[in-house]
Amino acid sequence: MSDKGAHKADLLTEDLKHRNEIRHAPRTPRDAASLLLIDRSQSTPRVLVGKRGKKHAFMPDLYVFPGGRRDPGDNRTPFAWPLHEEVEGKLMERTNSRFRPTAARGLAVAAAREMLEEAHLSLTPAEYAGLLRPDVSKFRFLARAITPPGMPRRYDTRFFACFTDETSADLSALSDSDELHDLSWVAIDHHEEYPLPRITKVILTDLCQAMKEDPSLPFGRAVSFYYFRNGRFVRELI
Repeated sequence: MSDKGAHKADLLTEDLKHRNEIRHAPRTPRDAASLLLIDRSQSTPRVLVGKRGKKHAFMPDLYVFPGGRRDPGDNRTPFAWPLHEEVEGKLMERTNSRFRPTAARGLAVAAAREMLEEAHLSLTPAEYAGLLRPDVSKFRFLARAITPPGMPRRYDTRFFACFTDETSADLSALSDSDELHDLSWVAIDHHEEYPLPRITKVILTDLCQAMKEDPSLPFGRAVSFYYFRNGRFVRELI
């Protein structure tokens, strides 16, 4: 692990040590997906976040990327345009034999669906108006993180990234929902005024580093994988 990777893993471990939540019996993580929608029209790219409500059992009152768990129907939802083959290949790595390509594709659908439900931004091209037929061809696979044991909810989340100018989304339709409010575009390297979960900050750090290396975010780049082992968060590359 690099020094930067070790530092981020230490931050995650320290954050866990200082949590006050009641410990819960072990739960199997549920597949989930989030989408970092990036506006690169300004000198510093910005990403969309929204605030979760006080009554949420998972990360209440914190700003997060739109996203949520993969629903069974997501696996059966067709694309307008499919995932890049390198992205789909990366999604299949470090998974068990029960994880099928349909589940990998379902994660991309989940990310697009949650963006529609939580921020009212549709990634479905106009010719499929009224249907959920997302164009996920420009989705990059940025990172993966598994919620540590003992939390009230556990997710195995895949974080996708996509640029606004590569989508058909009508940004004027952006509006709050029951799931997320105070939707905001925050600079990827300057977000101190927003209360973000530690993992969200880490993913933003990954994004900043990736865009410094190559602002186009190549589809086949290495993916950070964060998970909990022997009392510590670790970071590996997929």
